[in-house]
Amino acid sequence: MSGTTEEKVLNFRRYKDGDNKPASMRDKIFQSSYTYKCPTYIQSTPPCQGSCPAGEDIRGYLAITRGTEKPPAGMPWQEYAWRRLTEANPFPSVMGRVCPAPCETGCNRNEVEDHVGINSVEHFLGEYAIANNLKYVNKSTPTGKKVAIIGGGPGGLSCAYQLALKGHDVTIFDDRELLGGMMRYGIPGFRTPRDVLDAEIQRILDLGVKTRMNTRIGKDITLEQIRKDFNAVFLGMGAQAGRALPIADAADIPNVVTATSFLAAFNEGRLQHVGKRVVVVGGGDTSIDVATVARRLGHIENAKPTDLDRAIAGQMAHDVAEISAKQGADVTLTSVFQIDKMAANKHEIEQALAEGISILGGLVPVGVIKAANGRATALRLAKCDAKMVGGKLEMNQVPGSEIDIEADLIVSAIGQAVDFTGLEEFNNGKGAISTDKNYQIAGKPGVFAGGDVIKPHLLTTAIGHGSIAADGIDQFLAGVELGKRPKIDAHQFDLMRKMVEKGLEISPVKEPIRGTCNSTGAVHNFDNRSDRYVIPHDELFLGHFSFTPRNQRHIITLDKQTALGNFEERIEALAEKEAVAEGKRCMSCGMCFECDNCVVYCPQTAVFRVPKAKATLGRYVDTNYDKCIGCHICADVCPTGYIQMGLGE
Repeated sequence: MSGTTEEKVLNFRRYKDGDNKPASMRDKIFQSSYTYKCPTYIQSTPPCQGSCPAGEDIRGYLAITRGTEKPPAGMPWQEYAWRRLTEANPFPSVMGRVCPAPCETGCNRNEVEDHVGINSVEHFLGEYAIANNLKYVNKSTPTGKKVAIIGGGPGGLSCAYQLALKGHDVTIFDDRELLGGMMRYGIPGFRTPRDVLDAEIQRILDLGVKTRMNTRIGKDITLEQIRKDFNAVFLGMGAQAGRALPIADAADIPNVVTATSFLAAFNEGRLQHVGKRVVVVGGGDTSIDVATVARRLGHIENAKPTDLDRAIAGQMAHDVAEISAKQGADVTLTSVFQIDKMAANKHEIEQALAEGISILGGLVPVGVIKAANGRATALRLAKCDAKMVGGKLEMNQVPGSEIDIEADLIVSAIGQAVDFTGLEEFNNGKGAISTDKNYQIAGKPGVFAGGDVIKPHLLTTAIGHGSIAADGIDQFLAGVELGKRPKIDAHQFDLMRKMVEKGLEISPVKEPIRGTCNSTGAVHNFDNRSDRYVIPHDELFLGHFSFTPRNQRHIITLDKQTALGNFEERIEALAEKEAVAEGKRCMSCGMCFECDNCVVYCPQTAVFRVPKAKATLGRYVDTNYDKCIGCHICADVCPTGYIQMGLGE
């Protein structure tokens, strides 16, 4: 055999060749006949949940998926997992498709071989719920309080959902015909199928949430009237105005448009074809959406150029009879960043390249070439070196490096802006709204905000804002002073819930904890640090986890020819067997998953299983401290970092 092959490390090694130094405490422990350190049971936040903008209890629904946490009698595990997931996020089927999944980037399993397919399991559970027509259960008592939600996008719908579950009377005001915001009007249907979106929105409406569509604040109803009729207000109108290219007169050129107007025209059915040559300026997910839509729409030979402009402006629809003559469009996407530094999801970049979209990095637009009729014929760009420094873009343009790219349509996907018409009093002077940690607007008691009106970000971020704001609104309506939010603001495993489900006697575990030996609410020396501590990979025993490839969803990859006119969904959900297998890859960071390592390896038999009649997830093992000698072996072999040596501190 000739040549060399790269050795693949299939497993974790705690010690590398040549290591000869003990860990931080071991030199002290091994030189003494005793130690003051004994095991404690510490519930911590896993980095997936700490990275999730919606604050999902990811570890929780993965534990249910894998079978570690059992559902209540008579409930399928899929439903129980879905109900746990939707405590934070009412759009699992949509987000399972389009969320870029920062949770997977944070996953500790990346230290072993590859992250857990969290997004894939979320997608599976969302599809199960739709197929089985699952509904939310509202056990709240009506409060008689009324809340107005301005904007029916992900933030507004999330807030409405949480408030309805708290018993409040909720009305959503939206200036469009249908709910969904950017989920409907900003993301193409081949990424968020409309029947899926409609099903997840309908569940929220079924809780009794009212709507007033085609209603513009300041035009169809005044803000003063809303304040008079409602006890609290949530502003979630999003940032659906696009940003024009930072080039003089670009906003006045008819075939230079923004990404938001382009996508809205497509999603509303007005835009049926584009020009032969399309140039998209951006680098984020929205620019990829524009480019892939343009690729699918294609162009027709004898179209009037003004038809395109008027369709995007909402003045007319294309003649569908002409679409039979469609041909492929040449689509170019440019970014000031190099391709590997672009903000767009790497998978979406790969799909765009496969579809024949040309992506050019390191270019900044500097001018638009116009014909005598005032229409753009090309975009002028210059080479640049761009990077983010302290959250700000720094860019050095290379003199004399200008190039022109011919274009029949130029789309600016460089950002979004909030339209404050009718709501000018909330503009902080920077085109956004300023709030506190509870998302209440300073000096405006009872008025909260969330989503892109604060800062354009992910759909999942808006969902999280809506949920937190709903908590604040609930406290405000109850006359309770809004308190501090937890340092780690995510939904967590609730030991009390499991004990109630099993019919066990409970006694609440209250802070500050100094041991739980006299409590029936937890095992001896339990502490829940989930609100303040994210457990890193070096707190786990990674040697427990063998190399297990990720179960990946099947994705249909199109090419330049097959993309034209193809508006079918490209991503398929996992099968049940694959979803369960993926759940089993979760390392349950910061939470016991009942592996028995501590019981098996304890040399003093000090660690023991809690009697089955009293055991639940999180109450599986305990320690007899009369036997414990503080050898640390239980903590060393605990795969999840749930056991830590803390007693005596």
